[in-house]
Amino acid sequence: MALRTPRPVRSWQRAWYAKSKAARVELQSVIMWRVLPWVFAVTWMALPLLGGVRTGLLPRLLAASLLLVGILQIVWANRLVRPALDHYLERAPLRPRALWAPVALLGLALVLIGLLHGLDAVAPWGCRLSLGAVLLSFGSVYAMVVPMRTYLRHSLLFGAVLMVVFGLLRADLGEVLFTAALTVFGAGLATLGSRCGAWTLSVLWDAERSREVEARLAVAEERLRFGRDLHDVMGRNLAVIALKSELAVQLARRGRPEAEAQMIEVQRIARESQREVREVVRGYREADLGVELSGARGVLTAAGIDCTVTGPPAAGLPVPVQSALAWVVREAVTNVLRHGNPQRCTVALRTAGDRIELSVENDGAPVAEARPGSGADTETGHGFPADGSPGRGSGLVGLRERLAEIGGTLRTGPAGEGVFRLTAEVPLPAPSSSSSVSSPPSSSSSSVSSPPSSSSSSSSSRDGGACSGARAPDAGASSSSDTRTVPSSLSEVAP
Repeated sequence: MALRTPRPVRSWQRAWYAKSKAARVELQSVIMWRVLPWVFAVTWMALPLLGGVRTGLLPRLLAASLLLVGILQIVWANRLVRPALDHYLERAPLRPRALWAPVALLGLALVLIGLLHGLDAVAPWGCRLSLGAVLLSFGSVYAMVVPMRTYLRHSLLFGAVLMVVFGLLRADLGEVLFTAALTVFGAGLATLGSRCGAWTLSVLWDAERSREVEARLAVAEERLRFGRDLHDVMGRNLAVIALKSELAVQLARRGRPEAEAQMIEVQRIARESQREVREVVRGYREADLGVELSGARGVLTAAGIDCTVTGPPAAGLPVPVQSALAWVVREAVTNVLRHGNPQRCTVALRTAGDRIELSVENDGAPVAEARPGSGADTETGHGFPADGSPGRGSGLVGLRERLAEIGGTLRTGPAGEGVFRLTAEVPLPAPSSSSSVSSPPSSSSSSVSSPPSSSSSSSSSRDGGACSGARAPDAGASSSSDTRTVPSSLSEVAP
């Protein structure tokens, strides 16, 4: 019996996978910045003070006070980590008075360390380590608030003051040098830990925004492509419809019988244009499997996912098979990017007898809500909705409808721990009819939109091509008009 993941863990996983990669790195960095001062406070302050304090009421009181001040300093620094990061990333400015309390706590901690060191209440090495701990707690926040040059200048000035103070307390050159080394270490560690981490986060967020801009540009480019296709389909067809309508009006005014043929031709072109607009909207004009596979590899690689595409060339497949499988690739890759945290994705195309199989497999799939083996399609891995969306072209329902039109099937489900697989199978046409299926029909937009010639053969070939599938119910009237010579302009009409 498979063990179910506890509900709180599943909720945490869904919340984690819902975040972008930059948001995840930011959350990890904030947690590290909040935990690191506690680690140094325990190892560099609490343990040396508890283990090295001298006997007596005053030394113990000073050590306890330093521990309390150190805890308050870390608590206040943890509160300022997120505002300081937002200030560095230019999300929200940090008010200057927000640093008053940390500065006061730092000054009080330094005074207590000086008293402990001057009274010899704690071993010298305990005072030095406590100094490094309080400097790190303050510097981790201060390094993200002020410019880098200001931070280095203040660190140098502060280190010089500490060297003078500790040199006056004990006239020992080694003491002064050790104090300088601790100051440099604390400032350097704060710079590397917080300042460099914040800079890395700013680069990640810039890259995230760049990807969003790239996605918007891709949408704009797709809109331009759609507009070009729509113009190619409708532009010349509407011009022909306008021309033939005007021609029919002129013929009708003169009582010529060719007016009826012209209007029948207008009706046919209008219905053909309607069919072509549907094709443009559904994307069939650009559904090429080879293009989709290349695009999938490029998009996934750009997203930091190791993508592998294997299988025979897609160019030799029939056009309906390519179109259906191209939609499978497009939907699957889109949802791989949208859901989960994949590191690897494999797209495999293989031929098994008289069928061709396309599988898309990725790791990093979220935990499925459905029980193993229940067969429920959940939003895991590729993230297809279980019931689909209304209308064609979205989710599993749209893909299954597209595949069912050519006798194909679609299977989805987990393929291991954190692995999701989508498999589409499509039957290949018989060899005898493969040539007729694989060769795409001639572009109906060019044949219909261009003005028909005066020969009856071109009119017959036009109706025998792609236009025959969208013939009106009164096909007899349309076919009768195809045998007539249709003038292409008003100038060809006899007065």
